[in-house]
Amino acid sequence: MAMRYVFRRTALLHSALPLAAFRCRGALAALAGSAVLAVGVCGCTSSSSSTPAASTAAQGVQSGYQQVVTTTLPSIVRIDTSSGLGSGVVLDKSGDIVTNAHVLGAETAFTVTLSTDREPLAAKLVSAFPQGDLAVIKLDTPPADLVPAVFADSSKLSIGQIVLAMGNPLGLSSSVTQGIVSATGRSVTEPASQNTPATTLTDMVQTSAAINPGNSGGALVDLSGHVVGIPTLAAVDQSLGGAAPGIGFAIASNTAKDIAGQIVKHGKVVDSGLASLDITGRTVTDSSAKPVGVGVVAATPGGAADKAGITAGDLITQVNGTATASMAALSETLAALTPGQQVPVAVIHADGAKATVQATLGTLAVG
Repeated sequence: MAMRYVFRRTALLHSALPLAAFRCRGALAALAGSAVLAVGVCGCTSSSSSTPAASTAAQGVQSGYQQVVTTTLPSIVRIDTSSGLGSGVVLDKSGDIVTNAHVLGAETAFTVTLSTDREPLAAKLVSAFPQGDLAVIKLDTPPADLVPAVFADSSKLSIGQIVLAMGNPLGLSSSVTQGIVSATGRSVTEPASQNTPATTLTDMVQTSAAINPGNSGGALVDLSGHVVGIPTLAAVDQSLGGAAPGIGFAIASNTAKDIAGQIVKHGKVVDSGLASLDITGRTVTDSSAKPVGVGVVAATPGGAADKAGITAGDLITQVNGTATASMAALSETLAALTPGQQVPVAVIHADGAKATVQATLGTLAVG
């Protein structure tokens, strides 16, 4: 039987229950910064057959992991909003912090706690880029010992490479999980929430490192302690109604560096890098409520659709040979294309005439 997965953002809402299954509710309060966990202790025995060399190698591996955690955690922060919490990564000593846009929602003021467990610090929104689920906030008064993270070149990631996810899952501050890079270059459609739109994220890093609510906006790091991604989504198995273990997604560090860098420099994103048909549209359904295409409500004058002869009232059914039965499908198709690319667009005009036109894609406007 084919498995069906959906993807859930991994900010932690105050209404969500830490230490419970995804989408669960309960009477316990959200954890503020620490938790008491009940654990079992089991005795174990081992033989003395391990060689000194093997023992030394094991100690070296453990020491390496500990060094990465010790070095990198100071760059990972907890971000609290009025409705929940998430994580962030320190960009510079000026107090700029990158996180997921969905962690912040529509809010503009936040409380940030460093991994050193000092007093919470005030921060404000610099700018958000919901189309790429990234945002930058800035500390009002950055401490002198703020530790910026080091970002790696995510284009050099290899499948099977060991990575660690660092953040505040389920409200447990400064937590670390371990896994591997399962795949690179994934495209994932992110669901809409109350304050952020649905969007298709491209060039995502898939990882088996556990990503839970509260991990959003944190860091996926390699064994050099360099950030290779921003944990953003976890897969949910619809057939089981819960998490799909070992399937999480992070925004690639190259994308995060580019978008965050634009925000820090210009106060906003000036080049989204995303393709657009430059239309306002809506999903059109047939008499049985089945989506059949994207109805053009308006075409931006001088934009890609307008130049191709697509006007209000037209129905877009395919782009570059891929069916676009809904706005979500159109968004996903465009996410795999690039600005300036010329593609065939199949349309049904308002008078019922069918046509295929050539459109040169524009760049998705921001703000």
